[in-house]
Amino acid sequence: MSRLKIRNVVPFSNLDGGGNGEVNDGDRGAGHAARPKRADARRNKETLLDAAAAIFVTSGVEAPVRDIAAKAGVGTATIYRHFPTRADLIIAVYRHQVEACVEAGPALLATSVTPYAALGRWIDLFVDFLVTKHGLAAALRSDDAGFDALHAYFLDRLVPVCTELLDAAAGSGEIRSDLEAYELMRGVGNLCIGADSDPRYDARRLVGILIAGLRRPH
Repeated sequence: MSRLKIRNVVPFSNLDGGGNGEVNDGDRGAGHAARPKRADARRNKETLLDAAAAIFVTSGVEAPVRDIAAKAGVGTATIYRHFPTRADLIIAVYRHQVEACVEAGPALLATSVTPYAALGRWIDLFVDFLVTKHGLAAALRSDDAGFDALHAYFLDRLVPVCTELLDAAAGSGEIRSDLEAYELMRGVGNLCIGADSDPRYDARRLVGILIAGLRRPH
């Protein structure tokens, strides 16, 4: 299965509200110096999150921080500087994976042969996310208050992306038009339950059958 490397962007830069709004040459130089530093910091943080996600899948969320640091190629102090607690790291990994799925939707629509093909590829990524999330399940069910809003965040960010993909595929006449994004995501999620604990269970194959069933007969 093909995987997309999605880069996050800096949402905005802070501007000085004082003075007359003019920027002198020294300010311009400082801005040029600051932007590469911010970009480097962002890439470093993404590297940490990718490494943590991979370690969580293979070793669980209680994996030693030194293992994550080794995979990311940094010292443990760097991880603690970005994520002071394990809960901070788990939440950041979850959000990082959600945002990757969010950004993948428009990218796939722009590059796939058809909207239906884009939908199928996005569902593949979604399945990968769900299986990984099951590795975080015990932590996400804990009493930590920081986890409370994650489910709403998940729906708020991903349902619109799935809706866009479904609408595009329905608009092209490739699939039926009476399916809601939440229904599809819930169905895919149910099919993924147990995929991380039963080697004989192939969730991806069953999800593929589900997606194939959306197609209009020729």
